[in-house]
Amino acid sequence: MNPKFNLLQKILFLDIETVPLKENFSELNETERQHFENKVKYKINDETSAEDLYEKAGIWAEFGKVIAVSFGKIVKDEKDKLQLHIRSFGEHDEKKLLLQVKDVLTKFYAQTRSEGILCAHNGKEFDFPFLARRMIINRIPLPEILKVHGKKPWETSFCDTLELWKFGDYKHYTSLDLLTHILQIPSPKKDIKGSDVARIYYQEKDLERIKDYCSRDVAALANVWLRLNEMEALEENQIVYS
Repeated sequence: MNPKFNLLQKILFLDIETVPLKENFSELNETERQHFENKVKYKINDETSAEDLYEKAGIWAEFGKVIAVSFGKIVKDEKDKLQLHIRSFGEHDEKKLLLQVKDVLTKFYAQTRSEGILCAHNGKEFDFPFLARRMIINRIPLPEILKVHGKKPWETSFCDTLELWKFGDYKHYTSLDLLTHILQIPSPKKDIKGSDVARIYYQEKDLERIKDYCSRDVAALANVWLRLNEMEALEENQIVYS
């Protein structure tokens, strides 16, 4: 068996979409407002207030929630050709969503005999800790694959395409969208961008659109991983959405 495909079988590609816990800063109670102001105080100045910064509250697990999660798994079809199967979840009830996520992660970890690897872009800084923190907040026991306490970085089950692209340069940040452009992979940002998610969720109330965006991020993520591992990116007809 191809050793690279052998590794691919152990990888679960993942992307999450998050929004502020409440639509507007004015909806926070006094204690919540104070905590948020303390969180962003280094960015507050004469021209920027905590209220101005609240639109970005979804990037912090203390002030945001998960509304959509997509998973991708690469398999071989009956003609021995690679296929990416993507499954997406979206819920207004965050606890219900996180329980679905836990179920997927638990089954994946068991199927791969504890050798499963989670892959996301900037996942070590965002997706993985955000999911773990929100599960703790919602009193959901962590799945084994997210338990990192006491482990050294190289002992965790995480793969990060941003880290792969850095090649050891810790100062360097490159977005997934930019990587898709330079690696000639279809961009996931055809319809909306990450900065649009909160508006689409709260004002347009279009969770299905956000789920679709999340699933396309996973397709881009998987193709970036393939290119970074010197493999060909998948064509659109090799991607199955469900």
